[in-house]
Amino acid sequence: MPTALIIDDEPDICELLTLTLERMQIETRTAGDVAGAKDLLGERDFDLCLTDMRLPDGDGLELVEWMQTHTPRVPVAVITAHGNIETAVQALKLGAFDFISKPLDLKHLRNIIGNALKVESADRDGSRLLGRSKAIEQLRDMIDRVARSQAPVHISGESGTGKELVARLIHEHGPRAQGPFIPVNCGAIPSELMESEFFGHRKGSFTGAVSDKTGLVQSAEGGTLFLDEIADLPLAMQVKLLRVIQEKTVRPVGASNESETDTRILSATHKGLAEMVKQQEFREDLFYRINVIELHVPALRDRGDDVLVLADHIMDKLNTDARLDDSARQALLAYEFPGNVRELENMLERAVTLCASGVISADDLHTRNDRDTSASTPRPAATDLSNQIEDVQRQAIVEALEKTHYNKTAAAKLLGLSFRQLRYRIKKLGIDA
Repeated sequence: MPTALIIDDEPDICELLTLTLERMQIETRTAGDVAGAKDLLGERDFDLCLTDMRLPDGDGLELVEWMQTHTPRVPVAVITAHGNIETAVQALKLGAFDFISKPLDLKHLRNIIGNALKVESADRDGSRLLGRSKAIEQLRDMIDRVARSQAPVHISGESGTGKELVARLIHEHGPRAQGPFIPVNCGAIPSELMESEFFGHRKGSFTGAVSDKTGLVQSAEGGTLFLDEIADLPLAMQVKLLRVIQEKTVRPVGASNESETDTRILSATHKGLAEMVKQQEFREDLFYRINVIELHVPALRDRGDDVLVLADHIMDKLNTDARLDDSARQALLAYEFPGNVRELENMLERAVTLCASGVISADDLHTRNDRDTSASTPRPAATDLSNQIEDVQRQAIVEALEKTHYNKTAAAKLLGLSFRQLRYRIKKLGIDA
């Protein structure tokens, strides 16, 4: 049986929590103050800790902070006075797994305990977050820590650095891994459809609502909702999202009642949210709710030799016989990659496509530095050239699929590609196959 430590100086609360946990087949121990809790944590292993905020010899925040150093693998949830959001947010920043408001809602309490017992440490081999740089090691460590929590996390970083990958890792290594991961590009949803897309709607609630629709928040029930480019949310929508985060309830368009939702919110943007708050372009109250913990994804130019690790991985994924010579590797190390990992992927795929010799040199990479310094032979902008190449590839693949009646194996043979190469390009180019 898992074992939980309950810390509260009120006997009635200890008894209620003990009875609730025992019905969930969880053994309990109790302590009435910080000193007693530290003694018990030092004597034996616990799978979970629940602590009140106000204790005779200190407070729950002190204990949460102490546990991050002495028992970092034990998830701890704090019990706060009703409506004391500021204290709850502070507890999450210090490392608490979640918080419970008084008066205790036993259904919510059981959900929190269930999630806490599912917590698994992040995979330390970094198999999907490649690199050996100090910046990436620190990012892996932060992912490990925040994955165990239920605190909202905001992921910052330049375009193309891999913010969605970081969000997926947080989800996959946390207690919600078995639930859905729903990524949403906030800038891609028309403003007039945004409320319906996020919260769903009831049949007949507006013209065209011919049936009930489940919103994105409800679709992420029991899992994670990743709001990419959250800075693009209109101010009116920011107010509605804030209520969902604070109250943990959602009301579909046209519905008369709100329903509870159990969804973790992760967000990201390449824009500076703090500056947008100063310019009154982003709500300050929402900023502080989504930015309880901030993770910064480093730019590729700040990751040193990681660019070569990533280049080798991408070349392997392309399933090509081509290889990078020394001049290409030196060029990759010297280039600053304003488009980050996404630009590296596009650059190498373009080089593999255009290289006839099978050996990719620095000249085959066509970095922006080359274009900026080559006045005698002007070349089209990177995005233009990339788009032209992708258009040609897309047309050739679609024609081959049509000729073979969408038999991918036959289409790959017709194009002179392996099945794996074709599948990669279909996915990358967004072809409906």
